[in-house]
Amino acid sequence: MPTIFSQIAAGEIPARVVYEDETTMAFLDATPLAPGHTLVIPKDEYPRLNDVPADVANDLYATIHQLVPAVEAAVDADASTVAFNNGEAAGQEVPHVHCHILPRFEGDGGSNVHGIAGDLPDLSDDELDSIAEDIESRA
Repeated sequence: MPTIFSQIAAGEIPARVVYEDETTMAFLDATPLAPGHTLVIPKDEYPRLNDVPADVANDLYATIHQLVPAVEAAVDADASTVAFNNGEAAGQEVPHVHCHILPRFEGDGGSNVHGIAGDLPDLSDDELDSIAEDIESRA
């Protein structure tokens, strides 16, 4: 069954669309965390970021790059948090890649990206070196 975002992209469910091109679409979040909270999606359904083909990822980033200043200006935001939840354990509720452009305002009570993690790990230099080497070998 298609996700709600696929249904929006297909025009089956109404949304407040703010941008659309051949491969991407952006619309206001139906349950916004701030005025102007915008979601940017690839029109085709990909569950996780690593499933998105490189050409579509390039298009997606280009759309995000274009919309961040537009969203901030539209709501007179001081800044924005731009984020993906990649997988259910990270809080991704809809299994269709989507980027949040969340306008931020001085004194809004929100946190930065460091505020989303729970307990911080206590990692030794050896553990950090091992993780870095493992990531580098897989990249």
